[in-house]
Amino acid sequence: MRVIAGTAKRLPLKTVPGDGTRPTTDRIKETLFNMIQHELYETRFLDLFAGSGGIGIEALSRGASKAVFVENNRKAAKCISENLDFTRLAERADILQMDVLAALHILSGAPPFDFVFIDPPYREGWEERVLTALSASGLLAESSIVIVEAAKDTSFDFLENTGFILRQRKEYKTNAHLFLQPAARGGNK
Repeated sequence: MRVIAGTAKRLPLKTVPGDGTRPTTDRIKETLFNMIQHELYETRFLDLFAGSGGIGIEALSRGASKAVFVENNRKAAKCISENLDFTRLAERADILQMDVLAALHILSGAPPFDFVFIDPPYREGWEERVLTALSASGLLAESSIVIVEAAKDTSFDFLENTGFILRQRKEYKTNAHLFLQPAARGGNK
């Protein structure tokens, strides 16, 4: 795993040993960031279920002004810290080693995030719980974009009830990225 573009381009990133995390492949990460690159500069980025931090670090490398990483696993949080130090992006980052729902509660009242990336364990129902909590948190502006990485077969029938509208869906071989916007913003683009 490496940083694809920006100030930390080509730098390798550590990953957490074992199968407790599921790093986004370089190819999928590159596709994702090609889709949002023009909206990323000087934004605030929230990386939930951050794993080794590859997504939030890519956002910082490409011009995000601030990234907050939320990761409950102690070894993964340490890995994020080491990766931030290695890429020299630590000054623009905060790491919260805690449960995602607790972190959303603690972050409540912080300035809104422009982007939120959610990559929970697949098929455990986290998507609905986190989106519901995020919708009520006050951490989103009308223009915020929430990106959920999920198994391709994950049902999002609950989406309307969580306060979000599907803006775009990008499918890969086994997973998908859903680009969501707060419902108050109106119809699809």
